Amino acid sequence: MFGYQKLKTKDFYFDLPKNLIAQYPTAESGKSRLMLLDRKTGIRSHLMVEDLPEILLGSGLCENGKPLLVFNNSKVRKARLFGKDIQTGAKAEFLLLENLKDNLWKALASHSKRRKPSSVYVFFDKDDNEINRAEIYGKEGGCFLLEFSMPIDDAWLDSYGHIPLPPYIKRNDTQLDAERYQTVYAEKTGSAAAPTAGLHFTKELLSRLENAGIETAFITLHVGLGTFLPVRTEDIKDHKMHRETFFIDEQTAKKVERAKSEGRKIIAVGTTSVRALESSWVDGRLKTGEGSTSIFIYPGYNFKIVDALFTNFHTPESTLLMLVSAFAGRELILESYNEAIKENYRFFSYGDGMLII
Repeated sequence: MFGYQKLKTKDFYFDLPKNLIAQYPTAESGKSRLMLLDRKTGIRSHLMVEDLPEILLGSGLCENGKPLLVFNNSKVRKARLFGKDIQTGAKAEFLLLENLKDNLWKALASHSKRRKPSSVYVFFDKDDNEINRAEIYGKEGGCFLLEFSMPIDDAWLDSYGHIPLPPYIKRNDTQLDAERYQTVYAEKTGSAAAPTAGLHFTKELLSRLENAGIETAFITLHVGLGTFLPVRTEDIKDHKMHRETFFIDEQTAKKVERAKSEGRKIIAVGTTSVRALESSWVDGRLKTGEGSTSIFIYPGYNFKIVDALFTNFHTPESTLLMLVSAFAGRELILESYNEAIKENYRFFSYGDGMLII
């Protein structure tokens, strides 16, 4: 599957001015800039996301009929919890990743070296009333196992949890994030981070795409460690991706298979959509039902199904940057990122978009 090139993590580094890391979403939804990159010619154009229907109709993506856009409809849960160490009173932050059974959750923790087995943490509501306790039960694959004294479900998290903003957003979450760090088509709760490419799409834009005859389909991949865990190995092939679960229904499979049989282009919206599609395409068919993937896509990978990619600008040395580099070429991507910096594009989760054709 891979024609592996010996690449090191540092080969995916670029220097980004801090002022270009978007700390807030755009003032108005859907008003982001869009870099259009033709990976065959290397030509770049500077456009706007709101012009996407016209861009798609005017590009080579329509040579055999109008393309199919595939979105990830996973919904972000308020999985970030702030508590206190019951012995020291020190503040602690946890990001809940997965409910293993009953009251046991897999989680990441701030200042992880300070978190010891059997440590107990207490959580409060806004009026300082105790609402839950959790004990560190153990560790598994770099994550902590937290056992809560009372059950935690999505309703509880909606009341007491926080939006899991990434660490490069240097502020507390607000009500604005509850609305904007969620795609307008989010449906199935389970992600610990947003599939951020989809944040650019408003209901109006989706309606305009439909009116333009551009078909859409939805998969569900719950974003977790597989998507955002940093690469800590020197050689990228030594990095192990964590498994993430996904679901593909019959309707989406039929749409994708029909588009491929007709020679129409498949456009993945976001790297999570890419990973679910590439993991499920076998012998000209898209496997349906629940699945899981730990696929790591880096330069040398041969794409089986995805023809174009709508994505954001990603963090240096990340698996996401390696994936887009596999799609368009490392040198071209880094060259395009340097141009985006010169043009003052906004980067990362709340940043601008890129369409690679």
